[in-house]
Amino acid sequence: MAGKDLKAGDAVEWDSSGGHSKGKVVRKITGEAKVKGHVAKASKEEPQYVVKSEKGGEAIHKPGSLKKAK
Repeated sequence: MAGKDLKAGDAVEWDSSGGHSKGKVVRKITGEAKVKGHVAKASKEEPQYVVKSEKGGEAIHKPGSLKKAK
């Protein structure tokens, strides 16, 4: 499931330049947010998610790049 139905605490996975990653949703963003110098401009119609990877770093992802981990 990719998409806008994710919530804080959900385990997710995604593909990145460093390979396949797993982590947990920290929070849903519906406005402007900044993580590690990256500014996300999300909205209620186009939310984004702060995700903490198992490796410990946080990043902002669009819902289309995330899917619930099995």
